[in-house]
Amino acid sequence: MSRRKRRPTQANHERWLVSYADFITLLFAFFVVLYASSQVDKRKVGKLALAIQVAFQEMGVFPASTTQVPVDSAEPMPFSAAQAIENTKRSASLGRIASRPEGSLGSGAGIGEDNGDLAELQTELEAALAPEITRKEIAMRREPDGLVISLREVGFFESGSAVMKSTSVGAFDRVASLLRTREYRLRIEGHTDNSPIHTAQFPSNWELSTSRATEIVRLLIVRNGFSPDRLSAGGFAEYQPIASNRTAEGRGINRRVDIVILGRASREAATVPLGTEGQTISAMPKAAPSPASSRAILHPTSIPPR
Repeated sequence: MSRRKRRPTQANHERWLVSYADFITLLFAFFVVLYASSQVDKRKVGKLALAIQVAFQEMGVFPASTTQVPVDSAEPMPFSAAQAIENTKRSASLGRIASRPEGSLGSGAGIGEDNGDLAELQTELEAALAPEITRKEIAMRREPDGLVISLREVGFFESGSAVMKSTSVGAFDRVASLLRTREYRLRIEGHTDNSPIHTAQFPSNWELSTSRATEIVRLLIVRNGFSPDRLSAGGFAEYQPIASNRTAEGRGINRRVDIVILGRASREAATVPLGTEGQTISAMPKAAPSPASSRAILHPTSIPPR
């Protein structure tokens, strides 16, 4: 019997298509993943940005923003509109907290008396601080909250330091002596310019402004015998300028500690006798530390008590 001859097999020259198809499939999947990861849920991002901004503004950290961020994909809402609502709520709540019916400058009862006393106090301060005002180390202005005394950095602090200069103690004592005999509540505000700072003691302008404000509060209590019930402090970094940060003169004006003279304190907030440092510190109300205030440390100064 004759054997059947096998037909010669032909080489498949299209086998490369299998590997090529696998490669194309993997490459397609790779770009799909890249595209998907680049897409951001604008609604979630808008809600997150709004929550963060509102939280910081409630602490007085950020000013009103004009950034437009949609917070709802179905009905986009400008971020500035949402921010205006939150600012209104915050201003109303702050007004209820900061003002007292019997001692507020904006209340009907006693407004004329307070304004007259503030005008008289301003005249006395201008006379007592004439040299410092001439050297532009101290400035005064009237605002809706009350009379503001600005202690500028050039006269009271070294650059990047929260310790008061020894040469400015006399001027500070003159201010304190005039304020101590009156029962006004005082709000101490620390401010800086927009020049960044990053040191071991002050990682940012927040810490620097807060430390300067609390240092003034400490001196008013320990050195000048003020009641802690009359005082409050806050740091605003560079976010509440009163001059342009584009010039050296404007930045110098913005680096300041403001003593804001508010309405009269309650009768219980009498001045503490001098020399009762331990009693004064123990009488200070204990509050839960906040993330911003917990980093502001009261550092001792070299200023001796009177």
